[in-house]
Amino acid sequence: MSLVKIYECLCDETRLRIIQLLTRGPLCVCHLQGVLGIPQARVSQHLSYLRERGMVENRREGTWMIYSLPAKPSPELSRHLACLQDCAVSDKRFQGDLKKLQAALGLCGEPVRFQASASGSPTRRGRSRSSHGQDAHATK
Repeated sequence: MSLVKIYECLCDETRLRIIQLLTRGPLCVCHLQGVLGIPQARVSQHLSYLRERGMVENRREGTWMIYSLPAKPSPELSRHLACLQDCAVSDKRFQGDLKKLQAALGLCGEPVRFQASASGSPTRRGRSRSSHGQDAHATK
């Protein structure tokens, strides 16, 4: 991956925030939308831009589209992702995003693990999807 492509992707604040969130593990569009507080269409546009340039990968699980960082990133991308993580530690916006993500997922820094439920729809471990499309705690 060329440095120009990497910097083209990183020069937009929303794309930078998305990439930083994906360093925590795979996420669906609805999670990114909730954390970023922007419309689903705008999140999808940014994800499409990143996917076309090889910065993210996606897979479908039921009706959900799950995005992640590349399984085998180029050495240049790996170094830039490491730099982003180092810099994000002191950035209030990135820290706020990570707190919102943890609250939304109900997890303590654990990566999101999607698995098929009995109905065939993906659910996160210990969670289920409510009728409003938002995740809700599963009752046990």
